[in-house]
Amino acid sequence: MDMRMGSLALADHTFERIAALMHASVGLAFTPNKKSLISSRLSGRIQHLGLPDFDSYVELLESPDDGGEFQMAVDLLTTNETYFFREPAHFKLLEAELVRNRPQNLAVWSAAASFGDEAYSTAMMLTDLQTLGSIGSDWHILGTDISDRVLSSAVQGIYPADRLREVSDQRLRRHCLRGEGDSEGLVQVREALRARVRFGQLNLCAPIGDIGSFDVIFLRNVLIYFDPPTKSAVVDRVLGHLKPGGLFFLGTAEGRVPCRTPLTPLAPGAFRKGAAK
Repeated sequence: MDMRMGSLALADHTFERIAALMHASVGLAFTPNKKSLISSRLSGRIQHLGLPDFDSYVELLESPDDGGEFQMAVDLLTTNETYFFREPAHFKLLEAELVRNRPQNLAVWSAAASFGDEAYSTAMMLTDLQTLGSIGSDWHILGTDISDRVLSSAVQGIYPADRLREVSDQRLRRHCLRGEGDSEGLVQVREALRARVRFGQLNLCAPIGDIGSFDVIFLRNVLIYFDPPTKSAVVDRVLGHLKPGGLFFLGTAEGRVPCRTPLTPLAPGAFRKGAAK
């Protein structure tokens, strides 16, 4: 069956080539029911490039000299809506843990950072806790993603105001600047806060280099793109960088992923890593 979008048609065999390429290269899993999604998200790009059909686009993706097009395709297929303080129960749990333990140093990893909403939400909370004396000043946040494009946007820290709808007015004034004139409706994270977050590209389906160990890791709303074996492998790979006793957060809708690393559930999508044996 052909999946048509405008004048383009995505044939079954071409869909299978795209799905196989994405799985082999970056671990993304696209089952047949995702065919319409691939068609809708890539068709505009194919037309923009002036290519005649999906087959020509796949040939470009498979070419050693693709001009960065494979990365563009990954971006188009994996970008979802996000916003500040998404799943607020996780941030409330983390805040309560920090207030109780009053750590003097803290390392946080936003492992699927996307546009940076999650990393900057965490930075806002940590800055406020530091101001109150609940935690020390020695804390840092690493945000990683497979997409160069979203990371470039994250570094700039500019967002539509609606993305910060869960941020209180007081916190918004402390940590953000509101756009005026042509920039009305936009918000930028203040430079002081942006300086506390470092972003870098990372493929969760490949061996992870020496990025250090962390007290808190967010791996939320990214496992939906992987098949079950890849999900388990990614979770164990990421948890290898979480300190014993550290907090681990998944998207609440993702449930608990089978993995070898011992985890104690604390709340929906929230876990504590077991002590080292």
